[in-house]
Amino acid sequence: MKAFVVREYSHHSKIPVTADHPEPKPAGSDDVLVDVHSAGLNFFDILSTQGKYQMKPPFPFVLGSEFAGTIARDAPLPPGCPFQPGQRVFGSALGAYGERVVASVKNIHPLPDSLTFDEGAGLYVTWPTSYEALVGRAQLKAGEWLLVTAAAGGVGIAAVQIGKALGAKVIAACSPSKLDIPAKYGGADHVVDYTKPNWQQEVLKLTGGRGVDVVYDPVGKIKETIKCIVWGGRALVVGFAGGEIEKLPLNLVLLKNISVIGIFWGSYLQHYPERTVSVWEELIALLSSGRVKPVVYTETYTLDTLVRGLDDLEKRKTWGKAIVRIREPKEKAKL
Repeated sequence: MKAFVVREYSHHSKIPVTADHPEPKPAGSDDVLVDVHSAGLNFFDILSTQGKYQMKPPFPFVLGSEFAGTIARDAPLPPGCPFQPGQRVFGSALGAYGERVVASVKNIHPLPDSLTFDEGAGLYVTWPTSYEALVGRAQLKAGEWLLVTAAAGGVGIAAVQIGKALGAKVIAACSPSKLDIPAKYGGADHVVDYTKPNWQQEVLKLTGGRGVDVVYDPVGKIKETIKCIVWGGRALVVGFAGGEIEKLPLNLVLLKNISVIGIFWGSYLQHYPERTVSVWEELIALLSSGRVKPVVYTETYTLDTLVRGLDDLEKRKTWGKAIVRIREPKEKAKL
């Protein structure tokens, strides 16, 4: 099968697409074979090809970790499998940048009829992170002010949409070239350029001098946002896409009575598995309702142009969720 195979650590630009890689075979008691239609691009894929990511699978391995596709019709299903041959699904498994992937039934879900394969390809990592951050960790309430940094990115645009669905007033912060994205695709109430000096003053002005109740930060700007968070506010530490793990002035955390809250969705299956079940149930219901919708970057990549897609992601050119289309769909989502 056609796949993006890593045989030794190297920058992705030096890795060619393989045309005849062996198809994967289900081996575990809960494994299923999936025909991949679309797969999501993630920054950690760039790290993985170079051996810089914490997970280091043995060589050779097919890159990619999240996908949307259909249950293969020509492979046996494990006993008690909740899926049917040909059923549309989305999920996570190593090897998503290939025409077929083996996945555990624990890591796949039915793809809502309202979503295309492209939209479903980037669900598994970004959306539960944003949902659990705002609902489970920060307990965002209707009428509160929410500030989302890097609001044009994958987790950011999802947080903007979820915040609006919860009834919050959302201020999106992002770089100048992407200022139109959070309002156009996410429904943000206001957008600010967080590269400007003293940008927090604009946030304070928008909130009538009060500040925001909740900060959602996947960049590493908690220290900056403390200047525009309300007394007793909640600051969500989602990640450090800016490249540096910041150090906080805890005197300001103390004086403003702030809660600094971490969210690492990747550890929930190990530490809080029952919560993952409820998050997915609630999130799929929300996605099926049409109140939120995954945002897909305008350029669609293929396996042949995957390297360019990873380049664009590495250079911060993309917004929303960039995806690689593995095969053309024969059917459209039921809108």
